[in-house]
Amino acid sequence: MSGNKSGIITKCLGGLYTVESPDGIYECKARGVFRNRGISPYVGDIAELQDGVIVGIAERKNCIIRPPLANLDQLIFVVSTCSPAPNYLILDKFIAIAEYKGITPVVVVTKTDIGDSRPICDVYGSIGIKVIEADYSDEASIQAVRELISGKISAFTGNSGAGKSTLLNAVDPQLNIPTAEISRKLGRGRHTTRHAELYKLSGGGYIADTPGFSTFETNRYDIIRKEELAGCFREFSEYTDGCLFNDCAHVCEKGCAVVEAVNEGKIPKSRHESYCTMYEEARQLKEWEIK
Repeated sequence: MSGNKSGIITKCLGGLYTVESPDGIYECKARGVFRNRGISPYVGDIAELQDGVIVGIAERKNCIIRPPLANLDQLIFVVSTCSPAPNYLILDKFIAIAEYKGITPVVVVTKTDIGDSRPICDVYGSIGIKVIEADYSDEASIQAVRELISGKISAFTGNSGAGKSTLLNAVDPQLNIPTAEISRKLGRGRHTTRHAELYKLSGGGYIADTPGFSTFETNRYDIIRKEELAGCFREFSEYTDGCLFNDCAHVCEKGCAVVEAVNEGKIPKSRHESYCTMYEEARQLKEWEIK
């Protein structure tokens, strides 16, 4: 390979980058100058290649830190109705990160045949987040997921055992992503996904299958300061200006229009509870942790 080319980084493993360009797929290393500047090429980056080496990275529209992914159009959260039961706090933490990063959050509900999907649909549908109920006996519901990801760069994440890999393989059988049975002893799946990788979809676009999330991993994506947190809860926006005080924390203050909206059922209670937990966690963060 000679001359300058550009392409999308689809895989990074052990310092080797797989770059897909219009005229072929290349295995490349990155020029040492990146390390000196503290820059690491991410999966999803548009890379400039010269003689088989990555020499430049186009400006990113967004990125998440772990797993290192750039230029995402949407973050799709796979949530099962049961086994494991939905963890609204973890889900809300990830949705807040997506909102903070300017990535469209989407919720896909699995195991709708053995559990009740209505509570999830009611909460997230009511705040304007797209919710799709995946039912493998109903091809139309799987087709809805296909259409959602066509031509876009999407990352799928969710509790281990929620059925990400099963869903992705149903959406595009050519992906052939390895799946693992749920460990009955632990009640959650074994981690079948070890690194970030973009899979090309037969219908156009790419998807990243990321490791299952847990309580400990949200801060790896990014850290949101307490002052910025309310802006990551989209349903708060029409009420925040109505608060009695400009610096209202929207937790339990008198004259808080957000709290009033929660009490009146206009904002889902579980969402506000997640916000309060996250606000307290953000309040306790030390400055060095944010940096």
